[in-house]
Amino acid sequence: MSQLIDSFQRKVDYLRLSVTDRCDFRCVYCMSEDPTFLPKSHVLSLEELSWIAQAFTELGVKKIRLTGGEPLVRSDCDQLVKLLRKLPQLEELSMTTNGSRLSKLAQPLFDNGLSRLNISLDTLNPDVFAQLTRNGKLERVIAGIDAAIAAGFRNIKINAVILRGRNDHEVLDLVEFCRQRQLDIAFIEEMPIGLMDDRHRHRHCSSDEVRNIIETRYPLIASSKRTGGPSRYVKMADSTIRIGFISPHSNDFCHECNRVRVTVEGQLLLCLGNENAIDLKSIVRQFPADIERLKQAITDGMQYKPQSHHFNLNAAPQILRFMNATGG
Repeated sequence: MSQLIDSFQRKVDYLRLSVTDRCDFRCVYCMSEDPTFLPKSHVLSLEELSWIAQAFTELGVKKIRLTGGEPLVRSDCDQLVKLLRKLPQLEELSMTTNGSRLSKLAQPLFDNGLSRLNISLDTLNPDVFAQLTRNGKLERVIAGIDAAIAAGFRNIKINAVILRGRNDHEVLDLVEFCRQRQLDIAFIEEMPIGLMDDRHRHRHCSSDEVRNIIETRYPLIASSKRTGGPSRYVKMADSTIRIGFISPHSNDFCHECNRVRVTVEGQLLLCLGNENAIDLKSIVRQFPADIERLKQAITDGMQYKPQSHHFNLNAAPQILRFMNATGG
């Protein structure tokens, strides 16, 4: 069996595959207020996305997460799920979504074979939600979460980016929301990516600070749960849910990084905090039937995967692409 091994002997078996740079929200930590989106000709087709996914699975990738932007603004996303589910080497197919369209799409996604959902939810206050997303409606997201539960999803995780002075007072409310619905939750330190007008470094809220807030009500216990991603999990004595912390600043997880990203433009990103990229789209379009050529480009690209990212809260962001263009 082929395997992707980088120059630091890390095995890459996890792909985050972006299906669109578009989103129906304008979250302050993800994109500018008035973003410019890619023209359709620059975006990978359903078949191109599937072809790239097949190449990765033939190289040992076992887990694919579909990302955006917001993947569900792409009308054929459920059909992509159906295509990818046919890849024999793929063990897990998940998606990160803002949840706003799950009321309609949760059931077809589940029926077509999607394994897991990560749903972004930073606040339970409708006014704060509208401020953070710039135009989102909280009630649609909560309805989407409930629709996903009703559709049969049992592996749902809430993702929450905590910003000081914006939603840090809601940490316990978010934990309670997840306890009531039996959902795992991951608290994420904000990534210093893109040139956001609303970015102020004093907003950073570390994982340790969030953990301390939770422990004012619930003593936390170490958990052995791992998902193949960067979360470090803990649990509570009186609940089955897990609480994760993703800490790119305070607890660097690069030494065990097992993932790469492909943007919807077909750029293979070797690290979230690095601009190194390999152009897979040009290979797919110039040699549409040559999967061996595509696999060789992916394999060769592993030598450019850096040892670590270098996020610096005290300097201007060095990564100028926004998260919606990167793939979450």
